[in-house]
Amino acid sequence: MYINNIHILYYFFIGLLGLAVGQVMNWANVRLENHEKVFCKEFFTTYIPHMKVNFFLIIPIAIIYIALLYLYGFQMKLLEFLILTPLIISALVIDYRKQIIPNRLTLTIFEIGIIFTFISGLSDINVFLDRILGMIAGGGIFLIITLIGGLIAGKEAMGFGDVKLMGALGITFGLSNTIMIAVISFLLGAIISIILLATKKKKSDEYIPFGPFIVLATFLIMFVPHYIMLLILLKIFTLGTFKI
Repeated sequence: MYINNIHILYYFFIGLLGLAVGQVMNWANVRLENHEKVFCKEFFTTYIPHMKVNFFLIIPIAIIYIALLYLYGFQMKLLEFLILTPLIISALVIDYRKQIIPNRLTLTIFEIGIIFTFISGLSDINVFLDRILGMIAGGGIFLIITLIGGLIAGKEAMGFGDVKLMGALGITFGLSNTIMIAVISFLLGAIISIILLATKKKKSDEYIPFGPFIVLATFLIMFVPHYIMLLILLKIFTLGTFKI
């Protein structure tokens, strides 16, 4: 049986891979947020013998893996997104819990992006340049906002971890997609923050981590075609008056 010209067994095996990766990330999240090495002897002597299954982590990653296979098939972009997915989910989880995005995690995302940038650049220099511009734009936009927010409010508008995360994502997604990730993350941040404040889940002086919004926006860009996402944003910012 084939789904989208891909045999169903491939979906099964990639789902199993997602379950395994999710379980490892359950350990990695704890280690990263404490600035400890992920792969060490404790992983084999402590974690594996007493391993507890975290369904809230492994199930979403397995579903995302299957969806990525369906959308991208067996191409280089699939491999890149399979590697990126657990890393950005880890960024979401740690930033939500600890209000930090570990440098080691951001650096790994950047390193993966660099590798695939050079691979893609071998066949198309324009793709290479687009990814470099995406890195500059992603980190630059958030750095400017952080610096201006610090001057106006006397405190950081967002953490430098968000700046570094956007720069690392920029080299994977290129200029236009990175700008859309930034715009969508601000929209999500504004909407969800208003809801949290209105329902008194958060106080006006409480810090709301921005990393989760960046990650959610990134997944939207991964799964929603570029032209559809662009159309939706144009509709929002023109209050529905934009027409094709």
